[in-house]
Amino acid sequence: MSSLVRSVGTIGGLTLVSRIFGFVRDMLLARVLGAGLAADAYQLAFTLPNTFRRLFAEGAFSVAFVPMYSRALHGSESEGGGEGAAARFADDVLAVFLWVLLVFSAVAMIAMPAIVWILARDYQDVPGKFELAVLLSRITFPYLGFISLVAMLSGVLNARARFAPGAFAPVLLNIVLIAGIIIGWKLRGDSGDDRIVALALAISVSVAGLAQFAYLWWAVRRAGLRLHLRLPRLTPEVRRLGMLILPATFGAGIYQISQFVDTFFATSLPQGSLTLLKLADRLNQMPLGIVGIALGTAILPMLARHIHAGDAAEAQRLQSNAFEMATLLTLPAAAALAICAPAFTAAFFVGGKFTDADGAIMANIVVALVAGLPAYVIVKILNPGFFAREDTRTPVWTALASLIVNIAINLYVVRRFGIVGLAGATAASASLNCLLLYIVLHRRGWFHFTARLASRIARQIVAVAAMAALLWWMMPRLAPHYAGSAFERVWSLSALVVAGGAVFFAAAFLVGALDKELLAMLTRRRRTGAATTKE
Repeated sequence: MSSLVRSVGTIGGLTLVSRIFGFVRDMLLARVLGAGLAADAYQLAFTLPNTFRRLFAEGAFSVAFVPMYSRALHGSESEGGGEGAAARFADDVLAVFLWVLLVFSAVAMIAMPAIVWILARDYQDVPGKFELAVLLSRITFPYLGFISLVAMLSGVLNARARFAPGAFAPVLLNIVLIAGIIIGWKLRGDSGDDRIVALALAISVSVAGLAQFAYLWWAVRRAGLRLHLRLPRLTPEVRRLGMLILPATFGAGIYQISQFVDTFFATSLPQGSLTLLKLADRLNQMPLGIVGIALGTAILPMLARHIHAGDAAEAQRLQSNAFEMATLLTLPAAAALAICAPAFTAAFFVGGKFTDADGAIMANIVVALVAGLPAYVIVKILNPGFFAREDTRTPVWTALASLIVNIAINLYVVRRFGIVGLAGATAASASLNCLLLYIVLHRRGWFHFTARLASRIARQIVAVAAMAALLWWMMPRLAPHYAGSAFERVWSLSALVVAGGAVFFAAAFLVGALDKELLAMLTRRRRTGAATTKE
């Protein structure tokens, strides 16, 4: 537990920094662009490389590459492992991966009008919107190549338990995008031409990808590692990696594939719907990124080591601890976001070109999205149970079933409930995927729900109920301040967060929902920190 908590703390802490900068980015974006033509075109342009990045680079590639690299690194030299084997494997993958990225990016940029038409054909009904979306998408797409290489370099470091550089890289993205918004706003001036801001943002996306790649390359060299560019060779290991990546692209990426489905349906709704969905997802992504991605990234190399060593009991314990940590953090986050969504959207986003009406719709979208938040995070924990065993096919079938259900629900609810119904369908399909993954893991004897884990989660739910009751009581009493002055917004939201967090953790402690080992470790850290401060 202590090793897992340390790794999750490193990744989650740096991811929190990134999410804060991302929040600032989206607050500025909402006020400068609002939810109009240019904002929709930019959101589509950013969605394309960003979703491919999550799907291929951070999804399929990472879950296939990290266990193979880790096995090569930690294997004995008599079995063909060790530092030399790991270095050769990384060099061979880089040589092939680089050419695949160049070809894929070139083809996608050439075919961009067709890609945008498939996802957003209704943009043609608004003069200039389709053409702007195509232009911006071509400008942003090189980001995919840079960030895919970043994912590989992060995988090399993650396999060596060096999680900080990969977790810090997204901070650079948000800093560069914030600069792009400010530059675009200054260039727009009094002209009112939002396309100038959107163009500056699109250029910033690709610049940010280059900055992240340069930083990770430096971090790898600082760790004493050297990667070399070679002529591409399809070695047996590279071919095996490719065979693992193909099904993992689908199995690890149900959430990302759903993003394309959601984008398709959202672009058929009234103007601004896609922007509102993406901004609402920022609130949903805050706990998902901090908890889900951190846990999934941390346990994959650990789980691979236990499984390779034949220690099934330790693998079970690791996933059980991760499951408990996930619910401890995501259940209260989901409840708090659902209850306080109007406060968060009004305080953070309403202002400038972003109207009160936009904020009200966005709040409803947030409520629908966070209904699936625990499932989004738990999937990040269950999937490594397959990937660490190099089984990337089984998640394909669970993902396929969930995606089919998602599309079927969308066909029914989008016309009736609009963008809010679309968000609810995404949450429902994610929950189904989570359930199916667990059923398969349980039947194969790879992971099972223990009485201890069930008891701990039941106690967490009691603590969540206490927190929810308090927030439900506080929300209407602080309502006049959520859209007030900057000071009013800060103190009213701070009151909700502090009061809700205090009640949850106090109740969790009283009912025994907190792990004693975790509490002991945190206590030791506090004492160590205090001693260091005194010295």
